[in-house]
Amino acid sequence: MPNKELIPHLFRTESSKIIAVLTKVFGLAHVALAEDIVSDTFLTATEKWASEGLPDNPTAWLYAVAKNKTRDFLRRDQHFSHTIAPTVKAQQSEMEEIQLDWSEKNITDSQLKMMFAICHPDIPEEAQVGLALRILCGFGIEEIALAFLTSKAVINKRLYRAKEKLRSLALPMELPSPPEMDKRLENVLRILYLLFNEGYYSQTKHLPLRKELCLEAMRLNYLLIEHERTNKPFVNALLSLMCFHASRFEARMSKVGEIILYDDQDRSLWDDDLIAKANHFLIESAKGDVITKYHLEASIAYWHATKQQATDKWEHILQLYNRLLQIEYSPIAALNRTYALAQANGVKKGIQAAEKLALVEAYSYHLLLGNLYSSVAIDKAKSHYRLAQQLAKSEAEKKTIAEYLRRMETID
Repeated sequence: MPNKELIPHLFRTESSKIIAVLTKVFGLAHVALAEDIVSDTFLTATEKWASEGLPDNPTAWLYAVAKNKTRDFLRRDQHFSHTIAPTVKAQQSEMEEIQLDWSEKNITDSQLKMMFAICHPDIPEEAQVGLALRILCGFGIEEIALAFLTSKAVINKRLYRAKEKLRSLALPMELPSPPEMDKRLENVLRILYLLFNEGYYSQTKHLPLRKELCLEAMRLNYLLIEHERTNKPFVNALLSLMCFHASRFEARMSKVGEIILYDDQDRSLWDDDLIAKANHFLIESAKGDVITKYHLEASIAYWHATKQQATDKWEHILQLYNRLLQIEYSPIAALNRTYALAQANGVKKGIQAAEKLALVEAYSYHLLLGNLYSSVAIDKAKSHYRLAQQLAKSEAEKKTIAEYLRRMETID
C-alpha cells in the first residue's frame, strides 16, 4: 500500500486506539491532549516515511513515537507537570520512562471505557455521535461535517463543547457499576445504531452508502460482545441487525450508482457468511427475557435476508412491525409497516395505511406510494415518483427514481 494510502488507513485504524490508551493514563479531562499527541505522531510519520521510507512495522513505529512524544510533552509542559504528572507517576516508576501498554487487551479495555464516556447521557446526542466518529472511529473533521451535512466550523465548535462537557463532568474512565450498566449500555447502543444508520442510509450527496461508517459501528458493537460485562442479549440483537443489513451491501448499489431496492436485488450478491453470523447473534440475543426494538428489527431483517420463499413471510414481518411500533413508534417504521401490510394483505390496504400517515415531506413516503400505485394507478405512481425525486437528497436516489419513471413511460 503506497504511503499516501497507508497513513490515512493507519489513522483510521490506530488513532482511536492510541487516543484511548493515552486518555486512560491522562484522564478524560485531557482527551484533547491525547488527540494532539496522535496528530503530531501522524505528522511525523508523514514526513519521516516520505524521506526515509516505511519502517518494518508501521504500527509499532507509531506506538513508539506516540510514547516518546507523550514523555517529551510531560517533561516540558509546566502545567501538565503539576496536573497530569502526579497521576502518571502514581502509575509509573519513572515519568521519563513512561510505559504505555499497547497490548490488545489494554487497547480493547481502553476503547470500551472511552465508548461509555463519550456516550454519557449528559452529553448532547449529536455531540456523542461526533465524538464517536472522531475519537472512536478516527474520522476527520471534514468527513464528520459531511455526515452531518454541515460545515467544519460547526463540527469543531460542537466537538469543543462536547470535550468541555467531558471535562466538567469529571468522569472516571471506567465501566459503569453493575446497577448502572444496562441503562448506560442502552445509550451506547443507541449511538452505535445511529452510526450504522448514518452509513447505511447516508444523506450525503454523492455517498448513499458509506460502508466505513457501518463497519466501524459493527466493530465497536463487537467489542461490547467480547467483554463479559457488556455481552448482553440486546447487544447481540443489535449486531445481528447490523450483520443482516451489511450482508446486502453489494446488492444495494448498481454499477452506475443507483440504489437497488429490496425487490430488485440480486440475491446471489448477498453475503452468506454475514447472514450466518447474523443468525448466530440473533440466537444469542434470545437468551434474555426482555424484547427490545433491536430484537424486533433484527427479526424483521432475518425474514428479509432469508432466501427461502416462505408463504407467510410477510405476515411474520407485519406482526413484528406491529410489536415494534408498540415498543417505540417512529414514522419510518410505520411507513415500512405499510409495505409489509401491502405484501401480506393486498396493495389497496397498504396504500390506505400509508396515506393515513401523510408524511408528505418525506422522500421515502412518495417513493413507497409510487411503488404501491405502480400496479393499480400509473398516473398516481408517476406523480409520487416525481415528488420523491424533488425531495431526494442524494444523486443515487434521484437516479433510482428516474429509472422508475422511465419504466412507467414504457408501460404507457
